[in-house]
Amino acid sequence: MFLLLSLCVCGLLLRGDAQDRAALWRGNDRSGRCQYTFTVPSPTESSCPQTGGPEMENIKARLNLLEVLVSRLTGQDAGGPQAVGGRAQADLQEALNRAVGERNQLHEEKERLERELGALQRRMEEMRRETERLRNKPCPPQTPMVPPSPPLQNSGVMRPAGGSNPVSHLVSRPNRQGDSSSLRDSAWQYGHPGYQELKAAVTEIPAPDGSDDNTGCGELISVANPVTHRKADNIAGKYGVWMQDPEAMSPYGPDMVWRIDTVGTEVRQLFGYDDMEQLSKGFPSKVLLLPELVESTGATMYRGSLYYQRRRSRTLIRYDLPSESIAARRDLPHAGFHGQYPYSWGGYTDIDLSVDEQGLWAVYSTSKAKGAIVISQLDPHSLEVKRSWETNIRKTSVANSFIICGRLYTLSSYSAANATINYMYDTATSQGKAIAVPFRNKYMYTCMIDYNLAQRKLFAWDNYHLVSYDLKLGRTQAN
Repeated sequence: MFLLLSLCVCGLLLRGDAQDRAALWRGNDRSGRCQYTFTVPSPTESSCPQTGGPEMENIKARLNLLEVLVSRLTGQDAGGPQAVGGRAQADLQEALNRAVGERNQLHEEKERLERELGALQRRMEEMRRETERLRNKPCPPQTPMVPPSPPLQNSGVMRPAGGSNPVSHLVSRPNRQGDSSSLRDSAWQYGHPGYQELKAAVTEIPAPDGSDDNTGCGELISVANPVTHRKADNIAGKYGVWMQDPEAMSPYGPDMVWRIDTVGTEVRQLFGYDDMEQLSKGFPSKVLLLPELVESTGATMYRGSLYYQRRRSRTLIRYDLPSESIAARRDLPHAGFHGQYPYSWGGYTDIDLSVDEQGLWAVYSTSKAKGAIVISQLDPHSLEVKRSWETNIRKTSVANSFIICGRLYTLSSYSAANATINYMYDTATSQGKAIAVPFRNKYMYTCMIDYNLAQRKLFAWDNYHLVSYDLKLGRTQAN
């Protein structure tokens, strides 16, 4: 009804004088309802005293709301931008002070832990020294009571007081560097004294055969009992390699001893000791960090360089000690590595380097050799292979090997207390043969054994222990 009335009024007005200037508008109000608006210009007023309308009021309301939101975001209601900046700066300073305090606390905690670690290390060193002192302290002899025997008549031998054996010093002499004389000595303390003296004269004083010294370069005759020089401090030293340079170069002297502990995946530390005494005391004078990781126990020293196999590869590295840098590297052609052809004890001992009177050697195997031991003589400067020999003994069937005077010798077992040197291959004749030279694994896990040309002894690493063996070689046969 309202709409009809409005239309009627509109119709009447449109018929008036202002018919050509009237207007009708339609639109939604603020509540969303449809609204019709009819406007007629004033015939007397050129402008209204108030401007705007619903739309303008709406815009003003929205602008006021926007200003409030902007004020809240910029902090104008709390003192303006300067107040906001000051509060932010204060928060940052508080966070910085808190971080500095935490850092100081961590630094103090680190210093405290370092002091405790130092005290523990000193205590461990004291305990180690005390253990070594007690270990080296001789036990009181426990010899069975043997009734004194009457002196021999017309024997020409003076018997010491107390009924002791006049030649017992001959029995203990060969075992002066070992500790296995009890088995042989025990047999002397029973039975007829005359027989004991006669047996000593026969077995302990062999007829001279020209091979009782160690100056020759003939075949291996015997290996003495091991002499222990040091025990490793921790699990990293269960396996390792130790060596001397037979042709040492400045700044290191000929008595320098080197050691690498090979347990772990990050083996790169090389420890140097001024001499054997400092090694036994555990006081290194030099520690080098090698640029490439070391694989297993096959490293050696020669002419001022450390030669070793790079981890997980067949690459050989020559590390120059004076300059402390890599001087050469080269792949050993076709050599197995990282467990393809190790010694029987394992340990990734695929490539074994060594030095003797004839130079630098590598003992390894290849797929072409089908696991048999291959011997190669290397150029010590460039690491090139000069010549190779293929044997007929499988590398995985022997516990370890070493080379003396151009002859390869293999060890039968790494864990049997009484093992043997069971095979010899002569590179001069390209011939191999079985032998049987007794060898003692004192601690029953020999992971490394090498010929030390500097002392003409065998150096070995036996279950944490660094040991050495005296050798007896035959004289070189004249051609």
